[in-house]
Amino acid sequence: MSDSQAPVITVDGPGGSGKGTVTQMLARKLGYHLLDSGALYRLTALAAVRQGVALDDEEGLVGVAASLDVAFEPTPAGEPARVILAGEDVTSEIRTETCGDNASRVAVMQPVRDALLQRQRDFRKAPGLVADGRDMGTVVFPDAPAKIFLTASAEERARRRYNQLKDAGVDVNIDALLEEIRVRDERDINRSAAPLKPADDAQVIDSTGLSIEEVLVRCMAVAGQA
Repeated sequence: MSDSQAPVITVDGPGGSGKGTVTQMLARKLGYHLLDSGALYRLTALAAVRQGVALDDEEGLVGVAASLDVAFEPTPAGEPARVILAGEDVTSEIRTETCGDNASRVAVMQPVRDALLQRQRDFRKAPGLVADGRDMGTVVFPDAPAKIFLTASAEERARRRYNQLKDAGVDVNIDALLEEIRVRDERDINRSAAPLKPADDAQVIDSTGLSIEEVLVRCMAVAGQA
């Protein structure tokens, strides 16, 4: 099988829907490669801030995206891959709410998305790929044989993020988290460049009230179509 023919399972949806955990579990179960496309936008935003490039400087952001020095390093026991930017481990830093909000601002710009598009498609390799993002099924891999749109209520996603941050020892306000999620959803859904929406042929799975194991079972059923 050539890399261009390798099957792709796309998992799109808003932040906090469980995409990151589910895609890693799917990739491990299937022995597939993993693409965390959101990390590329977060890395672009982080690199821009570090380089003094304004987040509304479209031309400057395209330059940052095109020259990203990025590596994903596997870790033992199936833990999430380490994300390395210019030789520095930024795995935790790119997962902050600030970085996520900045990434959402960067992602609305079509030239930035164009600069990262081919880089994302290059992750398609045999025996297959599980791609996590917001436009994997609609834009990046429109020919993917199995597409999932994973969602959950804003309140559920805020609760999950609150518990995650509290467990990490971070002092956080759940009402502020909920407002940030709603603002980001509004921006992502209404942006002109690849708005957040299910592909026409995607299976929509609402994870509100479901355990991660229950979500995985439903996603594996869809993955069986790949």
